[in-house]
Amino acid sequence: MNKPSKISWRTKLHDIIYEADTPTGKLFDVILLIAIIASIILVMLESIQSFDNKYHNFLNISEWIITILFSLEYIVRIITVKKPLNYVFSFYGIIDLLSTIPKYISLLFGGIHALAALRALRLLRIFRILKLARYLGASNHLATALKSSRAKISVFLFAVLILCIIFGTLMYLIEGESSGFTSIPVSVYWCIVTLTTVGFGDIAPVTPLGQFIAAIIMVLGYGIIAVPTGIVSAEYTSQTNNSNQKPSKPEINLNSQSCENCLAENHKDKADYCYNCGEKLYS
Repeated sequence: MNKPSKISWRTKLHDIIYEADTPTGKLFDVILLIAIIASIILVMLESIQSFDNKYHNFLNISEWIITILFSLEYIVRIITVKKPLNYVFSFYGIIDLLSTIPKYISLLFGGIHALAALRALRLLRIFRILKLARYLGASNHLATALKSSRAKISVFLFAVLILCIIFGTLMYLIEGESSGFTSIPVSVYWCIVTLTTVGFGDIAPVTPLGQFIAAIIMVLGYGIIAVPTGIVSAEYTSQTNNSNQKPSKPEINLNSQSCENCLAENHKDKADYCYNCGEKLYS
């Protein structure tokens, strides 16, 4: 690949921040992931009252250090691309912003900093570091299966809802307020909880007839859980079989190289130009 004789500082920073195939890019991403994990742990520890009372200053200072580092990283990501809005409104750009601003907002509204746990979403960058993106094609089958199943699942859920309303109304008439079934909505809530086999135990039937109906609902719950699973599994199997029947294409090696202009990734190895915008690729 022919490279320009002189690469600008912005391109060099872009290679470090956005690339995962270069040693410096991989090191940056690994350090970033460690910082993300550390920040999530800090937020979790701060939610433990006894631990926060003892180490509040340490936790607060550590969170501010990480937040400032993330803020600098966000700014650098913006200035190292030719079209900053492409990054700002991209999936990772929005996640990076949401994971940074809670600490600043907490200066005005207490408790909001706990939303910093959104930084966990930034761990999705591990797909780039481990080059797992090329193996995610199979996820398209699952997405297609879920999309194809939505009509059947919607009808099924509607039928379950009607069933819960019927059984809930019966339990309200049979048990009454003395057993905790104070209204039809409360009885429907109990039926949904029982049918999904959650069973909080805050409401329970006491009459023999009510207990008999509750037993029927519990048994139905196990069968109902299997229905949507079977629908999606059947569609997924169908999608997989259709894919296997198509002529196989030769495997193409992809990399995590990111276009400096449009931020498109997963280019072919040794590609000179971006497949999305045609911009010259540098590495």
